[in-house]
Amino acid sequence: MFPRTIHRQDGIFLSQHCLIPLAAKYPFTNSLASPVGVVRVSAASTPREGSKEGVTDAAGTKGSGTTARGRRLLKVREEKRKREYDRVHNYPPWAKVLEEACKNDEEMRAVLGDSIGNPELMRKRVEERVRRKGRDFQKSKTGSVLAFKVSFRDFNPTDSYIWFELYGSPSDRDVDLIGSVIQSWYVMGRLGAFNSSNLQLAHMSMDFDPLYDVDKGMKVIPSSFHDIGDIEFQDNWGRFWVDMGTADYLAVDVLLNCLTILSSEYLGIQQVVFGGRRLGDWEEGMTDTDFGYKNYKI
Repeated sequence: MFPRTIHRQDGIFLSQHCLIPLAAKYPFTNSLASPVGVVRVSAASTPREGSKEGVTDAAGTKGSGTTARGRRLLKVREEKRKREYDRVHNYPPWAKVLEEACKNDEEMRAVLGDSIGNPELMRKRVEERVRRKGRDFQKSKTGSVLAFKVSFRDFNPTDSYIWFELYGSPSDRDVDLIGSVIQSWYVMGRLGAFNSSNLQLAHMSMDFDPLYDVDKGMKVIPSSFHDIGDIEFQDNWGRFWVDMGTADYLAVDVLLNCLTILSSEYLGIQQVVFGGRRLGDWEEGMTDTDFGYKNYKI
């Protein structure tokens, strides 16, 4: 009896004697059983190299297909998206205003520098700039349109404080400005400038060449300042002690004239007080710069 011939779908005839070695060499997934003796042969499907498809564990469930590096990258992307969301939705409005101002303001760009995008650093840069140069970035005229008040409290011209209240804590620039004005006023008083006994030209007409009597000026009793203290600031209050000596009250008029222009053009002054020992929240002996104390050496 001849060996049974088996017909494959691809048209190749195999004998039954060849089936065992053939099955051992090629592991087919389909069995050779067929009702009509036709053996269907198909190669076992194997996953392509490098492909994640078909990866199964021992239980036959499909794996996640992710790696540690992929999970790290995913975490970085999520954190980046969160930062971007916070920047757009939680960014302080004042920081956005400063960023917009930098587009047209070179001085503002110089102040902020590389702090743009970091609100805390931006705040520190602006506070430092305000402390050094004042609050206005563009205005050249930074005074007040309101006239300051003037009052006297038991004023003794030979032993009294002169006080002035500003609209805010002075910057270093404001302290230097006020200090230079008071120092100039004292130098003039020390040299006898405020002597009302020798005002020869004050009430003379300048239509014709006036005559000045030098001998009369030499015979006038001298009047000059004796001493002055340093200018001190606590927050928005400032004061200095003065001994006007034999100088006339003309010195007070001259000082008020100077402070009037200073207040209207450069820094606002709310009031000037002649005399008194303690005004506002002034604390005697407090010289800590961390609490708003500043001074100017005369």
